[in-house]
Amino acid sequence: MIIAIDGPAASGKGTLARRLAAHFNLRHLDTGLTYRAVAAALLAQGLPLGDEAVAIEIASHLDLGKMDKNALSAHEIGEAASRVAVLGGLREELVRLQKEFAASPPGAVLDGRDIGTVVCPDATVKLFVTASPEARARRRTDEMLSKGQEADFASVLDDLKRRDLRDSQRTVAPMRQADDAHLLDTTEMDIETAFRAAVDIVSRACNA
Repeated sequence: MIIAIDGPAASGKGTLARRLAAHFNLRHLDTGLTYRAVAAALLAQGLPLGDEAVAIEIASHLDLGKMDKNALSAHEIGEAASRVAVLGGLREELVRLQKEFAASPPGAVLDGRDIGTVVCPDATVKLFVTASPEARARRRTDEMLSKGQEADFASVLDDLKRRDLRDSQRTVAPMRQADDAHLLDTTEMDIETAFRAAVDIVSRACNA
């Protein structure tokens, strides 16, 4: 059983993916962390984010089961990850690893930007989770403030809009809703409401 979840940053897809994985007893992979891990390594070594050969070498040694979400959650790492994600060769290597993860029993929930379209086009069920830019910016701002980080709503909103544009217009595996994906707009939903809606969609898809 493979559940593919796509959508823009701060739409709630990560939280939903983790909860769905626990609910259906599946493994979970936040594929965005794979790009963040590569970006973090490049930043730590003072290497240019456009150095594709080095990025691919770093990716080839990643352990997808041992990525530290907290260590990779910094805003600057997210920005850098969005930039390295346009490297075609790097994407090929990471997609290969992500496909291997998804194919291992008993199945998995993967969330990212191109899961339903590229990584797992034959997934059991696909969700495209979205929300208005303003709602997403508010969530991201509140999240950063709760962690004691500085956050300005207007700046976060601008950053999200730039990432949306970059992710949706890149030439390799752009972010888009798969033709057979179920749209889940969480703009007016709290996490419990969104989770119940997601469980209902997955359950109906599995019983169809």
